[in-house]
Amino acid sequence: MLDRRLHAFRSDLAEQDLEGHVDALRFVAGDKARIATPVIALRPLADMETGIDTELLLGEEVTVFERADGWAWVKASEDGYVGYLPEAALTTDADAPTHRIAVPRSFVYPRAELRSPVVKALSMGSRLTVTGEAETRGTRYFLLADGGAVIAAHCLPVDAVLDDDAVSIALRFLETPYLWGGRSGFGLDCSGLVQLSLMMAGHKVPRDTDMQAAFPAEDLQRGDLRRGDLVFWKGHVGIMEDEATLLHANGHTMTVARENFDKAVERIGWLYQRPTAYRRLVL
Repeated sequence: MLDRRLHAFRSDLAEQDLEGHVDALRFVAGDKARIATPVIALRPLADMETGIDTELLLGEEVTVFERADGWAWVKASEDGYVGYLPEAALTTDADAPTHRIAVPRSFVYPRAELRSPVVKALSMGSRLTVTGEAETRGTRYFLLADGGAVIAAHCLPVDAVLDDDAVSIALRFLETPYLWGGRSGFGLDCSGLVQLSLMMAGHKVPRDTDMQAAFPAEDLQRGDLRRGDLVFWKGHVGIMEDEATLLHANGHTMTVARENFDKAVERIGWLYQRPTAYRRLVL
């Protein structure tokens, strides 16, 4: 009854740590690689027509268990999520990241010049390897190992905390489009908003709503809610901005939005019924 989202196993192949727990023809330790594209979808099947489970960001580490037919079967180091992504999205040549993007979205330029054509756009949480610095007209840039330059003020050292308050981070994503499986500044789902905000506040939490609901936490009553507490419905989660305001990525507005909590409970009720839990994570 292992969760396929967190354990890599098939009848023909499984991750080494599952030997003795599942039946498979082969067990492998896997090889390390990093994400080489700004954002890549992780899918439950090696099929571009299959909906996405989550997303991985530039520079994040994965363990690769299989490469076949243009696909890679991987496990994300950040949260242990297992799935398939295009093999071309991986690199084994990248140096260890030194910095992370610390704003919702930023750009990579071909050189230290903001007037030059943009090479690519990056999400908060993307990992970069900085090899030097430059300054143009008073703007400071970081120069990257794989070429290009980013605004230095948009970056933090890779292990630095952006803000101790995850809600302040979540608020930076207001009006970001809702995206099922989204985990980047270009699109977020409800649990993706919670995970990314807490990650940048220095905390690792699971990816999906049910996993987050099972994470070590203090159970609360409605009247106990305060800033940073999580409210769960079946299939949905939001984070409290204060005792009266809910912040969540939702399919009603199709954005990250703030909403009066009591009104949100009534609105959501017809589809997801009443909240199933009020929780304060133990971090």
